[in-house]
Amino acid sequence: MKLPRNFFKPLRSGRRCRFAELPVRLERMIHFVPPHIEKLRAKVPELIAQVDVVARQSRGRHSVRRQGSARRGFIAMAAASDFGATGLWTRINALNSPWALDDVVEIVGAVGSKLDV
Repeated sequence: MKLPRNFFKPLRSGRRCRFAELPVRLERMIHFVPPHIEKLRAKVPELIAQVDVVARQSRGRHSVRRQGSARRGFIAMAAASDFGATGLWTRINALNSPWALDDVVEIVGAVGSKLDV
């Protein structure tokens, strides 16, 4: 049986060590935030330290008015917070919906440099 502490040691002399650190960032806890609700959006700064990913949840079943407010709320939330190592994701509407292009253009144009997915 190979002990965990020996896992990163080379199997033969002269070989390089395997990765001692994970080559990818873990996404163990993903928290979906409905950005059109101000009360929940205000909790994001304290939430950032507790989760690996903060994600915007957008659904096509919302009314037209809520689509715009959710998009603007996400942009405000992303601009106001420093996410550091925490990932920032967004879900857009389906590509055949009337809101998909607006989602991509407005969100990427405003806070695209902060987005991970």
